[in-house]
Amino acid sequence: MEILIREMNAGESPQTKSFSRKSTVNSRLKLDIENEKLVYAIVPVDEPYERDYAAEDVEYGFGDDNNAIFFAEIDGKPAGRIKMMKWWNRFGYVEDLVVDPEYRGLGVGRILLERGIKWSRENHYPGVMLETQDNNVPACKLYASCGFALGGFDRNVYKAINPNTKETALYWYLIF
Repeated sequence: MEILIREMNAGESPQTKSFSRKSTVNSRLKLDIENEKLVYAIVPVDEPYERDYAAEDVEYGFGDDNNAIFFAEIDGKPAGRIKMMKWWNRFGYVEDLVVDPEYRGLGVGRILLERGIKWSRENHYPGVMLETQDNNVPACKLYASCGFALGGFDRNVYKAINPNTKETALYWYLIF
């Protein structure tokens, strides 16, 4: 099985709806601070549950010159996508990284993230940052294994979407 990574062509759809975002949550990151450093442990949730986020394309400055979308394909089928952009603080920013459930566990996310890191280096950014959630443990493990460090969190960012959410936004950084 070969994973092909290609950059999106001009005029091509970002294919957001091609990818399912469903996953089962059976653990989360429990945050703590030690010696003024954010640390975490992975702990089980009381009851596993399904999470799903609606697929939508939000532009966030896409159309500017300082962004790129890369697709992963396996046997000609879309397997995943990463959207990269220059963030306001001059970091490369992972605006979206998604791997279709059919292809999870095959290294697609790592290859896409590595391509996003390479793009950030090619553009001479000082590093890469991204945001994910404390209940997306597979993604958090991927980011940590690629050298990202947890730099911050926000317990309120998702409250406008769901006032009862217990989800925490996590901010990860890879400084070059």
